[in-house]
Amino acid sequence: MKEVQGKLWKKPKSPTIVAGFPGFGLVSTIATGFIIDHLKCEQIGKFWFEDLVPTLAVHNCSLVDPISVHYNKEYNLVIVHSIAPIQGNEWRAADLIIKIAKELKAKEVLTTEGVGSTESQDTKGFFYTSNPAHRKRFEKIGVDCLGEGIIVGVTCALLLKAPSEKIDVCSLFAETHSNLPDAKAAAKIIELLDKYLGLEIDYAPLLKQAQEFEQKLKGILEQAQKAKAAKFKKDISYVG
Repeated sequence: MKEVQGKLWKKPKSPTIVAGFPGFGLVSTIATGFIIDHLKCEQIGKFWFEDLVPTLAVHNCSLVDPISVHYNKEYNLVIVHSIAPIQGNEWRAADLIIKIAKELKAKEVLTTEGVGSTESQDTKGFFYTSNPAHRKRFEKIGVDCLGEGIIVGVTCALLLKAPSEKIDVCSLFAETHSNLPDAKAAAKIIELLDKYLGLEIDYAPLLKQAQEFEQKLKGILEQAQKAKAAKFKKDISYVG
């Protein structure tokens, strides 16, 4: 298995790191991408795994690296934003975050994830941390602890590895109701980060995007149902 490739070309001191890797509903990737644009962050590094499928995106006529690292000086915030599918390589991705955190002597690492929910269409947000001081801070701003659930992916790997590496990790979760890209859940993640870090981010555009997507999806599903019903009716007529 090949080593991770890439580097940081700027090394801010003691930042807060927010990590976003593709997962359920692409919540983390959407949220971190939105924050990078909104805060006009500067790219300070990039990484990739050579034995994974090469993946690039294009945004505003510019290439988006598989795993890019961005910085906002005002909030001393580093964002690790991944568009690359990393199934089966979650431990390596966690090792990369730990490497970056150590290199920058990060104050804390915040992971972001979508978690599946079938209970209601309301999108709720939760946190998990083993740090009592952070727990009090989350509770003070009205964010509930994740009482029950299953944590997987890069967040799971980080939570397991971080204590022995002396890395302070807090995890933020937003409920999502399907594996489709969920902008509403991403907006909830941004809301949690905004409350916790005081970023003053307007996440209304994401909510609007979510509503438009849901309406479009609803229309597609309705058309699919009509087509299915028409085909069934035609088949019955043929058999009759």
